[in-house]
Formats: sequence, structure tokens, C-alpha cells
Amino acid sequence: MAHEELPVPTFSSLEPVYGEGSPLEEAQLRFQWIKAKFVEVFGKEPDVYARSPGRVNLIGEHIDYEGYSVLPMAIRQDTIVAIRKASAGEPKVLRIANVNEKYSLCTYSADPDQEVDLKNHKWGHYFFCGYKGFYEYAKSKGLDVGEPVGLDVIVDGTVPTGSGLSSSAAFVCSSTISIMAAFNVNIPKKEVAQLTCVCERHIGTQSGGMDQAISVMAKSGFAELIDFNPIRANDVQLPAGGTFIIAHSLAESQKAVTAATNYNNRVVECRLAAIVLAIKLGKNPKEAVSEFKTLSDVEKLCIEFAKNHGSTNPGLAVKELLKEEPYTAEDIEGITLDPLKSIFENSPTSLDVLKAAKNFKLFQRASHVYSEAKRVYAFSDTVSSDLSDEEKLQKLGDLMNDSHYSCSVLYECSCPELEELVKVCRDNGALGARLTGAGWGGCAVALVKENIVPQFILNLKESFYKPRIEKGIINNNELGLYVFASKPSSGAAIFTF
Repeated sequence: MAHEELPVPTFSSLEPVYGEGSPLEEAQLRFQWIKAKFVEVFGKEPDVYARSPGRVNLIGEHIDYEGYSVLPMAIRQDTIVAIRKASAGEPKVLRIANVNEKYSLCTYSADPDQEVDLKNHKWGHYFFCGYKGFYEYAKSKGLDVGEPVGLDVIVDGTVPTGSGLSSSAAFVCSSTISIMAAFNVNIPKKEVAQLTCVCERHIGTQSGGMDQAISVMAKSGFAELIDFNPIRANDVQLPAGGTFIIAHSLAESQKAVTAATNYNNRVVECRLAAIVLAIKLGKNPKEAVSEFKTLSDVEKLCIEFAKNHGSTNPGLAVKELLKEEPYTAEDIEGITLDPLKSIFENSPTSLDVLKAAKNFKLFQRASHVYSEAKRVYAFSDTVSSDLSDEEKLQKLGDLMNDSHYSCSVLYECSCPELEELVKVCRDNGALGARLTGAGWGGCAVALVKENIVPQFILNLKESFYKPRIEKGIINNNELGLYVFASKPSSGAAIFTF
């Protein structure tokens, strides 16, 4: 059976996930600490635990929500959720605590139909998104999960927040899986991946599904080529002799908070680019608006256009049919013959984008998406090619560099700190380096030859982090959280002890 058809695995010990030696010892201490904290806060022990890892996206940025495949790997940092289902007589409230003192206890009524209060952003909202999504899923499938009851929850996360390593998806996935485990609901991983993507949208970002898919479906030792519609994960064995180094730019990426001007803005620009391309390629405006939601929807028409000009590259249609100057709302409405507000009337988060946007860069966004989608397949093809490991690493590095250029110049989702960090990585011998995750802060990922890893990390600390330690931005003893080597780790799991 394909591994996405299997349920999230349940273990009674930590070895299958955390291996042995010091990683296992660390995990054992961590679980003891979570349990002790749970008893201290709630007076009882948890029923079950769930963990989901963060991820680093190796290539394929900002294209999952356009329907294109991406290539991430899970990292060892994860979020663990310990949960206890309240008995019949206990209060019907969700109490969500955190091992980290800086996050105060959040409480919600156990009513799954209440809306998430997006104007009042609280860390516990991510758990509540999983809760709400779980009940919606149960209802849609006709599962009887009984009346809502109280839940006691403790969360412990080691994925740095705002790092572009998907701390939010690790939290939403582990929350949703812990709730399913508490209610004895068992479904295939691919359904969990789709469900958790829908859950996270309750937080107000129009996420595309990569982060949840890799967190749920990762396999130790492999990156995954993830396809959407339907969701599938194909193992990608990275060439020997290379390691990925993850380094934090120390600029926090506030994805949910800045969604209207950054993340969701790009989703809207891509939708508009798809509609305008469809109209220019002969669709009537009404049909274009109702049928073309993403750039992958219009790709076939773009390729037909390219074929008439002796090419198969959808980017050619972008080059010929979209202007490089930014479009105003009036420019686009002149093409769609429809006010933009009516195109997005069913999406409050998109309407927020329209309020905030001065203009729309359709040419740049579409150019990035089509070229990045191609780079993902070039990356995957390189890995399975007959080239030597040395040549493979060189080529993968080049693709990562091209991806960063596209993210930075065409998609404009970089920031000065990321630009500096990517340059420092390349200056110190990285074969390729690029921003990873949504961008606008967060991390860079660099492909480095294994034999220079210790020296590379040392040089990074010296040239990028030391000046920031001197300015008091971070402490010297926190450096291990901000720069580390990573091999592909395993995906979500449930623990019963």
C-alpha cells in the first residue's frame, strides 16, 4: 500500500522517531518534562501525544497554492502536543497551555462552530484551527464523534517561530492529529494532509498545502516531491556528499500578521495573472473569472500559445501577453469587465488584499511561478540522473541559486537580512543558497559539501551572527537554534505510553 494511504503511525516508544543515542535521550527528557508540566497544570496525565516536524523547502517556493509540485524535507525540530479528553461531568472548555512560559494559557469554549477571532491574534488559535477543522471533517464524512467535550492540552515546540520552517503547520498538524487520536479517528495520511491544510486556512493565510503534506508524510532519509490534486509524496534520495545547512536571518516572518500585503497579496496577484492570461488567450471574461483560479489552470493555454511560436515554455505567453509595468485595479477591470471586488467577493482575506494594494505585478509573479515549477522538476530529474554525485550537487546548487534570484527579484519575497545571509553562504563555499519558506524574513537553506560543514558553520557564525550578538539581537548560547545542519527526518507520529 502506498505510504500516503496508511494512517499516521502510533508508537509505544520514542526510538522509531528519534533514533538512538543523544537525540533519543533528549527526546526522553523532553517527554518527561511535558508530562510533568501537564500534571502540574491540569492535575491529571495526558491520554496521548502527537508530534509533527517542521520542514525546509529545498526548492519550489510560492507555487504550491498555484497547484504545482514542491520539494521539501522534514527537519528534526518538531511540535509535540499532549492531550487529555475531559470526562462527561467536566467543564466543556479547551485549555491550551505551553511548556514555554512566554505563552500564557489560552481557553476556548468547546463549541467547534465559533469563528476564530483573527483581529485578536493568540498563539492558541493554531490549536483551535485544528479543533474546528476536525469537527468540520467529521461532519462532512458522517463520523459520529459525539458531543463536544473539554480538552486539556500542553504544547512544546522546537521549530523556531517566524523562521520559514513551518512552525505553524507543525503546530496545526500535531494539534489535529492529537485530537483525532483522542477521539480514536484513524484516516490515511493523505487525508490528514488535506484536512490540516484546510484547518490552517482558518488562521487567515491562504496556504497551499506543502507544509502540512511534508509534516504528515515525511520519511526519514528522504526529501519528498509532493504533488497536489490528488496529494502524493514521492521519495527523493539526495546525492551523497552534500548536506543542507539551515540558517536564520533573524528577521521574523510574520506570515499571518502581514498576510494582506505579503503572502495573500501574492496569491491574489497570481489569480489575477491567470484570469488576464486566460482572457488574452481567447476565453471570454466571465468564463475566465469562474474557471481560472490558479496559474496551473491556464498553463495548457499558455503552452498552446508557445507552440505556435516554436516553444513549449508557458513563460513565453507571460512575456508576450502581460506588461512588465504594474497593473492598476482599473487596468485589470478594463480586461475582466468585472470589478475586482466581485471576483473575490467570497474571500474576505482577498478583499483585505484589494484594500491594501496600490497595484499588481502580474508579469513578475507569473514569470516566477512558471520558472520555479520547472526548477522543481529539474531538481528531481537531476537527483535521479546518471550524473556523478559531484555533478549532481553542482547542478542542484545552481537551481537553488536561480530559485533565490526569482524569489528575490520577480516575487519580491526576500528582505535585506536574507539577501546578506544568502551572499555570506555563497561566499563561504555553499554550492547553492536560497531563502526558504514564505520569505520576508525567516531562514535561508544552503547546500554544502559534507567535508566543509563544521568550517562553513563557523564562518557563518563569524561573519553573519557575531555582529548581531554584539548588538544584543541574540545570545551566543542560542546560536544552535539559528544555524544547524539537517538531514531529512521522519513525519508525524502518535505516541501512547
